[in-house]
Amino acid sequence: MINEPKIVEIKEIIVETPTIRTFKFDWDFKTLGKPSPGEFVMVWNFNNEKPMSISQINDNELAITVKNIGEFTSQLHELNIGDKIGIRGSYGAGFDVSFKDKKIIAIGGGVGMAPINAVSSYLAGNNNVTVISAAQTKDELLFADTLQKLGIEVHPCTDDGSFGFEGFATDCLRDLLETSDYDYGFVCGPEIMMKGIFEILEDAGIPAQYSLERYMKCALGVCGQCCVDSEGWRICVEGPVFGNDKINQITEFAQYRRDACGVKY
Repeated sequence: MINEPKIVEIKEIIVETPTIRTFKFDWDFKTLGKPSPGEFVMVWNFNNEKPMSISQINDNELAITVKNIGEFTSQLHELNIGDKIGIRGSYGAGFDVSFKDKKIIAIGGGVGMAPINAVSSYLAGNNNVTVISAAQTKDELLFADTLQKLGIEVHPCTDDGSFGFEGFATDCLRDLLETSDYDYGFVCGPEIMMKGIFEILEDAGIPAQYSLERYMKCALGVCGQCCVDSEGWRICVEGPVFGNDKINQITEFAQYRRDACGVKY
């Protein structure tokens, strides 16, 4: 369980949006294990370490998709092909991907599309998958083109109406539910968005799984930094993915979270 970081070489960098990049690297599934969609890795830049969702799981190759939002992610964005990073993991409880012949609705907001891309790509071969890819504006939309190439029905959604559906992911979902029904859902994005999606899917009787994010230090369930109120579940072990029954028991969901010192904000 306690892994030393595996030093990997960045083999490809994809500039997804002005603020988001995807980094690909080799990962020997036989010796290092094959992650499941929804799991995460700890990324080490030889100075600090942060959790990142796995956005692609290919043949002995993984990818992480990183938004430039601070010092650590800015340093990652400065890396080039051939540079090295440390990868520890994978960790956490991923999505349940045992579905077959189901109608799936997968919804991602912003860089929350990273795990949604992984799970949608995995399920597309045996299920009818529809994806809502939501962002504030056209330039920040993620993975719409790559998912469409897999035969997935993608509904781009922008807050400002610069591309696709004009409005929030919740609005787009309500619109789709007027003419379509789904067996199951997968959701990741800002929690205020996920809360709205949760309420819509609950009203429609559609079970779903939700990927949460919290401040993490160890990723092993030891430090307790990522525990959530009121159940005390550790996002790095019991999560990051929770079904709708458990999401409903997390009192802080879309209400608040805690910083590195444990203070609510």
